Amino acid sequence: QVHLVESGGGLVQAGGSLRLSCAASGRTFGSYAMGWFRQAPGKEREFVIAINRGRGNTYQSDSVKDRFTISRDNAKNTVYLQMNSLKPEDTAVYYCAAGPTLYDYEYWGQGTQVTVSS
Repeated sequence: QVHLVESGGGLVQAGGSLRLSCAASGRTFGSYAMGWFRQAPGKEREFVIAINRGRGNTYQSDSVKDRFTISRDNAKNTVYLQMNSLKPEDTAVYYCAAGPTLYDYEYWGQGTQVTVSS
């Protein structure tokens, strides 16, 4: 069982930056792929970016390419989402997820709200 807690959300102006954190419980954090997803009002949850276990290869959606980066600190059981050049369309609840592979997520956090004003 993995418990995930996101933090770092808030209100930011367009063009600004935020860094989200996701703290995980358990001693097997390093064995999980970690991902960030988001859900805007009235829309389905969508994939944003992920980092694999092991070598830590990263994958991202085209909508955040060159603006968002993901990193992980296995010693701190934490994954980070650095968001730069934020746009109003990035407004959403951001969720952290953990799973055995990049395509299979078993555990989810409660989400953190990110609001980008124009």
